[in-house]
Amino acid sequence: MGGAAARRSGPDVRVRSVADDASTTPHERLLAAATELFYREGVHTVGIDRVIARAGVAKATLYSTFGSKDALIAAYLEIRHREMRERVDQAIGRHRSSREQLLAVFDLQIELTSDPEYRGCPFANATAEAHAPSADAAADAYRDWLRETFTALASQTGASNPRTLAQQLHLLWDGAAQSARMDRDQHGAWAARTAAATLLDAALPTA
Repeated sequence: MGGAAARRSGPDVRVRSVADDASTTPHERLLAAATELFYREGVHTVGIDRVIARAGVAKATLYSTFGSKDALIAAYLEIRHREMRERVDQAIGRHRSSREQLLAVFDLQIELTSDPEYRGCPFANATAEAHAPSADAAADAYRDWLRETFTALASQTGASNPRTLAQQLHLLWDGAAQSARMDRDQHGAWAARTAAATLLDAALPTA
């Protein structure tokens, strides 16, 4: 995916450098610290004191900036959503054919799950741990976007029933992510890509 930093699924060196850089704003350092700690250790496990210590700010600064831990979780998930959209757009943009564009999403997942710092889907993790309305709303928005992305890509291939194909692809994506998280099986994403290609071929109308 164009270099080590681009291949990382967890917080990259740039995130850590922002958390360590005193010249950045407290807002930036708090978000960088939350992104690093929440993904690596979990939004429930990591308390506010850990975040402010990592960011090097006072507790009052966190509450004046975000208002609550729930709002900080929402901001963290918004960043992860934006990052994923950018990664998917980049992956799709490398190909011309609709078939390769669709399969490029699964190529991206192979890279994500191959990262030693991969800890699963941040949205699934957050909703399972936090039980917070903001986490649920962020996860819903992410999944709506991913579902729409698969539907649009499936439609462009000329699939007979793009919505059904998109649902199947979404399930493959979820299963591969869960397999990599729970089983530490990096081959699951490869299997998902192979299955996606098979489903796509079967969904195309015959001449």
